[in-house]
Amino acid sequence: MKTPYTHIYKVLRLNRFIVLCVLLMAFFSSIISLYQVRQVQQDFLNKAFAISPDGAVLPLELVSQKDQIGVEVKSHLDQFHRYFYGLNTSNYKENIAKALWLGNSSVDQVYRQKKADGVYNRLLQYSLVQRVTKIESTVNLAGAPYSFEVTTWFEINRGSSTEKYQLVTSGELIRVERSFPNNPHGLLITNFFENQLIKQRDEN
Repeated sequence: MKTPYTHIYKVLRLNRFIVLCVLLMAFFSSIISLYQVRQVQQDFLNKAFAISPDGAVLPLELVSQKDQIGVEVKSHLDQFHRYFYGLNTSNYKENIAKALWLGNSSVDQVYRQKKADGVYNRLLQYSLVQRVTKIESTVNLAGAPYSFEVTTWFEINRGSSTEKYQLVTSGELIRVERSFPNNPHGLLITNFFENQLIKQRDEN
């Protein structure tokens, strides 16, 4: 006895049913995957990562950027001024290079002017040590770019004598992409200017 053939329409209906089931499963799988990726992305946006001394990556919970920007701005300015004005014969090239990462061409112009004036040649010639002793920053965080004024106290050790100075600088800060370790705060100094340099009298 011959086996009867399955009706062609029944076969097509079965195939169509299977195809529709596979498509629906793929669709729902995609939706679930997108949702999970979105959740992971949100988690990453609310976290920052730091590198420990042994090289491990450590997640850190963030508060809002508005709460942190004041701290980051002052830290950026403090770091820049210590690099740019804390100099001696052994570290000045390295410190200047680090400082230039934290500002735009306006910082580079100040550096080139000081170089043309022989500031760094005198540093090398007389083995001077220029040490930053104190930094005070005033920043307007009402809106970007953030304007600032910084007062830096530093002293120049000439071997037998020490001269003390007070320098007032100003400029603006804009947000840029973070670059570790060159620019960890994601800020850039613009319109940088040295406003006033005052030699302080010896209180003794």
